[in-house]
Amino acid sequence: MKNKIVLWSCFILMSLTSFSQSISSSPYSLYGVGSLYDSDFGYLPSVGSAGIALPSDSFINNLNPASLGFMYQNHFLFDIGGKAIATTYQSSTRSEKRNNFQFSHIAFAFPVTKNSGFAFSLRPYSSSVFKISNLKLPIADSQEFYYVSAEGSGGLNNLDFSYGYKFGKKLTLGATATVLFGNTVDQRAFLISNSITTVNKKTNYSGVRATFGAQFKIDSTFTIGTTFKVPTQVKATKVQSVTSIADEVESTIQSEQGSDTDDYYMPLEIGFGISKRFKNNLNATLDYEKSFWGDTKQSDLYGNFVNQDRFALGFTYSTKKNVRKYWDRVGYAAGISYDTGYLEVDKERVNNASFSIGLNLPIENTFSSLNVSYSYGQKGRIANDLIKENYHKISLNLSLDGIWFVKRKIE
Repeated sequence: MKNKIVLWSCFILMSLTSFSQSISSSPYSLYGVGSLYDSDFGYLPSVGSAGIALPSDSFINNLNPASLGFMYQNHFLFDIGGKAIATTYQSSTRSEKRNNFQFSHIAFAFPVTKNSGFAFSLRPYSSSVFKISNLKLPIADSQEFYYVSAEGSGGLNNLDFSYGYKFGKKLTLGATATVLFGNTVDQRAFLISNSITTVNKKTNYSGVRATFGAQFKIDSTFTIGTTFKVPTQVKATKVQSVTSIADEVESTIQSEQGSDTDDYYMPLEIGFGISKRFKNNLNATLDYEKSFWGDTKQSDLYGNFVNQDRFALGFTYSTKKNVRKYWDRVGYAAGISYDTGYLEVDKERVNNASFSIGLNLPIENTFSSLNVSYSYGQKGRIANDLIKENYHKISLNLSLDGIWFVKRKIE
């Protein structure tokens, strides 16, 4: 069973990665550095990405570095994931379907001492892949309009180094140092009257960010947690070319000119979570996060950044009647999530709501497992020039557990 699950998991994940060039991201990735990426480890996608209060005792919890303080000794954890998304985009005049295949993450975690653990992970932070044709926009202080066609690719990546330490038996504290890097390529054409201006721009980003977290076990069944993400400034530089065509005469305004550009600001983010386990092997997890995007005082040509609220509720269940029976060790999960969105376009929030279900398929008698989840969600709405997204997402995370430095009892 173990070999078959690992073999098929690796095959599917490699297939997803091989299709990475086919990614078709949200039209809302036109804004800023792109749409923020939901990349969660283990069974977190199955529970609506609720897990601030969950310890990293059997999987890597990327939502709170303090969870690493609860790692078991001699256990080395590895997690890799991918997902496939089928999305229908709807506007007031048309509908379009696209498929999206994405690499999600790769992560390692291991105990440093009996009271601490360390994790390393690489995952996307944002995705900026879009194609928009003839978007009609008003000219400020005028009754006239102009049209924009845009095409872009790229995004930012997270390289995370996390450490968690346990004080006594109940309290853990943790920190994550994140290195952000990447670039976006943006090609836009502006049609005003009979003049076309084309802008080709490549922007490079780099920066660092710190995250702090805490977890406290009130008792063996009840845990609370919190996270604090420090606001930071991501430096940006660009190389840009600009051409203009008017009366069939083409003029070069800029040619591969390098310069500084507006930096990208990441906001203060605060999260709170609770986790409660009941006697019948049912566990409930509830998270709330607040992101102060409005305080970054940044905006986009087509919209504004606003404060964001996110709620997530998840449940897991396993019978565990007989540990020798495979299906008695299988875990079942479900979750819902809602966030108000951090973008406001034409005074309308780009919100997001989803629900998910999943299975945790164990691999032999270890913490190793294959986590499969299905999610359905809606993003945005049909209003003015806004677009509504209906998406179906299948996530596949392979979590492997290796036991290190344990003496053999029988030689």
